[in-house]
Amino acid sequence: MRPAIATIIFDQHAVVKVQLETNAEAVLSGIGAEHENTDDAPQAEVYRELRELSADDLSGKFKAYADKFSKGLKLELSGVQVDWQLMDINIPEVGDTRLSRKSVIHYSAQIPQGSSTAVWSFDPKYGDAVVNFIAEGQAEKTTYWLVKGQQSPQYLLHENVIPRSWIDVAVDYNGLGFIHILPKGLDHILFVLGLFLLSRKFRPLLWQVTAFTLAHTITLALSMYGLISVSSLIVEPLIALSIAYVGIENLLTRELKPWRIVIVFLFGLLHGMGFAGVLTELGLPESQFVTALLSFNVGVELGQLSVILLAFLAVFWIRKNHELYRKLVIIPGSLGISMMGLYWTIERIGYL
Repeated sequence: MRPAIATIIFDQHAVVKVQLETNAEAVLSGIGAEHENTDDAPQAEVYRELRELSADDLSGKFKAYADKFSKGLKLELSGVQVDWQLMDINIPEVGDTRLSRKSVIHYSAQIPQGSSTAVWSFDPKYGDAVVNFIAEGQAEKTTYWLVKGQQSPQYLLHENVIPRSWIDVAVDYNGLGFIHILPKGLDHILFVLGLFLLSRKFRPLLWQVTAFTLAHTITLALSMYGLISVSSLIVEPLIALSIAYVGIENLLTRELKPWRIVIVFLFGLLHGMGFAGVLTELGLPESQFVTALLSFNVGVELGQLSVILLAFLAVFWIRKNHELYRKLVIIPGSLGISMMGLYWTIERIGYL
């Protein structure tokens, strides 16, 4: 019975993974470390039958046993035992059945918030174990040989693999959402300004912004959860076209039409998929997925409200004079927005 080799990897997404090299047939047959020779064990016949199974058949049997086996892989992070989830098992095909196969089993678990130390032990019934601790991106590993269920010394977690508090995550992603609007989101800024220009009263503007917010929240969430997926080659030109549409409509009408809310909602669905593309590139921490997603969305809303506030401060002195406001603000502003939207549409399609 050779010792199992456990390589424990702490990655930068607050996930810990264990790669265990062991004799899966011995584990499944219940032959423990007390038997130096498997032929001397009462389960020897079962063990031989397992050796003759194909890789797929043996893998199926192990997967059915995986949860029970994981209870013997004891990793405590600052005193809290992790809950392993089976990721994969790699078993060689049948060769010389007189020799044991070395199977490689992969489990993963989330690193609890506030963890700073790791201690590993292997259930003594599975034999001795060699454990390697390593943090992702580090070349050196820390190795211990553990006998009969012995615990490893404490391994100090590197700060880049320790999950951050929800407050830290919320602050970071809120800022990322805001920056995606101001100053980096010129296309979204122009769309919001297009909504603002024609709405001289607060209530119609509020309805439009609410519809836009609700729509892009829906598609942002659905996209990040993988429930919908639309290529950026389609989404980005349509976002540009939505900007052009809002600008052109402002030029062709003097008052908001009832269908404007519906149009804004539909365009909001597109913009939500655009936000999702950015958020996918940034990445979301698995342990704080919902917090990061909601915080990013709040940051986007704060950015949009800031655009509206700045626009109001720039033109509040002229908004009460309807004709002058249309001549000096709505027409030139909407003309610029529509031209920019059309230019981006052509550019994103690939003609420029």
